[in-house]
Amino acid sequence: MAKGNTVAFVLAALALGAPPAAAAPPPAAAPADPAPLAMEQAEGDVDVPDFAFQGGGLLPLLRLHYTALGTPRRDAAGKITNAILLLHATTGTGKTFLAPNLANYLFQPGQPLDVQRHYVVLPDGIGFGGSTKPSDGLRARFPHYGYIDQVEAQHAMLAGMGIDHVRLVAGISQSGMQTWLWGERFPDAMDALMPVACMPMQVSGRNLMWRQVIAGAVRSDPDWHGGDYDAAHPPTAWMRTAALLFAVMVGTPETLQAAGPDRAKTLAYDDELIAQYRGRDAGDALYDYESSGDFDPGPGLGRIKAPMLAVNFADDQVNPAQLTVARDTVQRLPSARFVLLPGGWGHATIFHAEAWADPLGPFLAGLPGQEASR
Repeated sequence: MAKGNTVAFVLAALALGAPPAAAAPPPAAAPADPAPLAMEQAEGDVDVPDFAFQGGGLLPLLRLHYTALGTPRRDAAGKITNAILLLHATTGTGKTFLAPNLANYLFQPGQPLDVQRHYVVLPDGIGFGGSTKPSDGLRARFPHYGYIDQVEAQHAMLAGMGIDHVRLVAGISQSGMQTWLWGERFPDAMDALMPVACMPMQVSGRNLMWRQVIAGAVRSDPDWHGGDYDAAHPPTAWMRTAALLFAVMVGTPETLQAAGPDRAKTLAYDDELIAQYRGRDAGDALYDYESSGDFDPGPGLGRIKAPMLAVNFADDQVNPAQLTVARDTVQRLPSARFVLLPGGWGHATIFHAEAWADPLGPFLAGLPGQEASR
């Protein structure tokens, strides 16, 4: 994928909940994207009854959708022994990982999450994809969820699938933060953790400010009506703010300049980004952007037992390298390692596994019992 088109690629993937291959093609001079990888995959739902949210509220039935790659292996007791939990980013779905720029560097034979060896579970979080979400009908009456709720729901989903332990919990961006919470809330449920592109601290400073701007754009949309909007005329004005600010945050000056090298092309690119954001429900987006409010891993760091590989990118403006909280926090954990990679696409490097998959292979190979899992 040409770097000049990366933000369009990300917006198309995230806004529509489709694999990033749906984005506009790169310029003719750019290298072609890798072809999609043929993989054995299945989809399913786990229904969780009477799900209680941390902030109050209860859903009589929470539906959690997932995509699974590979074949589960079971021990003599019937327990699945080769599961991997791989978690998506803000506004995405589990199918994000089926995009060639991710799948073709993670799941092929010999690659870190080779689906011939691993059973890779890709959930849709609460509010995303095929899982229960505000736009299903409750809208603003839907209980407000946070990252802790997401982790609790993911844990319940795995239990419903017959999985009580995974080899790895890994997540990108938003779900990188959830990966930290997995290590704290269920310290014996995994062999390893890999948070990618996040900081283990309360969402604050610029990372909160840009989320608040988008939330404000939704709430001030003339068609919002406090969340009780007309389905025939849903809020759309907020999308201009959300699409452009999201692009500025996840991209880099170089990628954005390449996409809009002059005024006319920049304005046309703006229109392209906004158009790609269409189809997103305003309420689902609002709940998503506000769900980071409960993230605060600091008090629970001592409960993390599993080895961790924390990866950030030097050009990521959402998690800027000059803020050393990730490196400093990892140094406090006895079995954790921090890696700062060059990146190349800013925060959007999360959608380019060719830039971050290499350290994962040796990390998993060094875990106890790895030979037995082959």
